[in-house]
Amino acid sequence: MAKLRITLVKSLIGRKKDHIATANALGLTKIRKTVEPEATPQVQGMIKKIEYLLKVEEV
Repeated sequence: MAKLRITLVKSLIGRKKDHIATANALGLTKIRKTVEPEATPQVQGMIKKIEYLLKVEEV
């Protein structure tokens, strides 16, 4: 599977609790923090839910 580079680019302050929980589940807790998970269907679903907060690139 492909790897993705996911970066949190917008703040989590004032967001819905489930969106904050999704970002935390991806390992994104601070702005400009980057993680590189595998592109599984579960991760892609999380990305789709909070894509307005993220920058996503294929590695």
